Amino acid sequence: MSSEPFRTQLAALESRGRLRHLIPRAGRDFASNDYLGLASDPMIGQAVADAVARGVPVGSGGSRLLRGNAPEHEGLEAKAAEFFRTQASLFLANGFLANMALFATLPQRGDLIVADELIHASVHDGVRLSKASAVFARHNDLQSFADLITAFRAEGGKGRIWIAVETLYSMDGDMAPLGDLAKLAATHDAMLLLDEAHGTGVFGPGGRGLSAGLDGLHNVITLHTCGKAMGVEGALICGPRIHIDYLINRARPFIFSTAPSPLMAVAASAAIDRIETADNRRDRLATLRQDAVEAICAPLGLPRPRSQIIPLILGEDARTMAAAAALQEAGFDVRGIRPPTVPAGTSRLRISLSLNVGRADVIALGDVLRRVAR
Repeated sequence: MSSEPFRTQLAALESRGRLRHLIPRAGRDFASNDYLGLASDPMIGQAVADAVARGVPVGSGGSRLLRGNAPEHEGLEAKAAEFFRTQASLFLANGFLANMALFATLPQRGDLIVADELIHASVHDGVRLSKASAVFARHNDLQSFADLITAFRAEGGKGRIWIAVETLYSMDGDMAPLGDLAKLAATHDAMLLLDEAHGTGVFGPGGRGLSAGLDGLHNVITLHTCGKAMGVEGALICGPRIHIDYLINRARPFIFSTAPSPLMAVAASAAIDRIETADNRRDRLATLRQDAVEAICAPLGLPRPRSQIIPLILGEDARTMAAAAALQEAGFDVRGIRPPTVPAGTSRLRISLSLNVGRADVIALGDVLRRVAR
């Protein structure tokens, strides 16, 4: 089989400034999603070390429905359900897999998924596997969501509506209008699917996320990834027991995947304890955001950020990657984001604030950014 088609496509990506490379970690961290600095937390590490010492295996040995279901998985799911104030939860290996499972499984034939146009790629892939129809609303536009639902009903659609958004968008740093969306869902007897990937740990009482005010509603399902502010790995789908039971029985990404390591379940359980008592870390992150307003946003004419994610949109792919390379050369790990991750013409530097840096780092980055942006 000829490799020429692959070579041609890679060359085309390179000519457009979109060829990707794996590069090592280097410089001050303005790229990771380790928002609370828990990825190297000694208390989480000690919990894993203690589990190893008492004989918890590294590998699960199989899928959860075979021999891969460990007490550590079930303990984590019980703790997560209590912490996120829901009936049940289900632990999967990562957020991408969890979204695939959700959208490929729960919406049924004849239903309609109404998702935000900027929702994560994993949702788009899950939607492609779904038996339900899907439409995409304008970003954070409540009227667009409402109009699409109304059109579905006007055309004779009888199935359930599934409204899907990210609570905090990872490339723009803005937040979904959750209160209004909850009212819209109630009006149309719709389910609300909320991806809390970038909100968990950072926002809400005890770090329960931006959806914390919707705790326990029968029509809300939340996804809390463990690999960002929680500092570990995996994802927790939290919702009514009936939906979790259905996923266990019907979600192919869950049924046919080897279970996550029981040690990672231990780590995620310890991470819940850490974020629950991390108000001081959240306060420090909020202070760092204010530092960024003064050192980065105001000098560059950017709006005041609502979250720990600050996009600097440069537009052109090549210009964006050149700017990222210049920042990395200066000792700052800032990554360039290009289509298809973001819409065409909106290539950007994604500045991610975390407790892996401090005020002096933010001020220094602002100085370099002003030169690079010019």
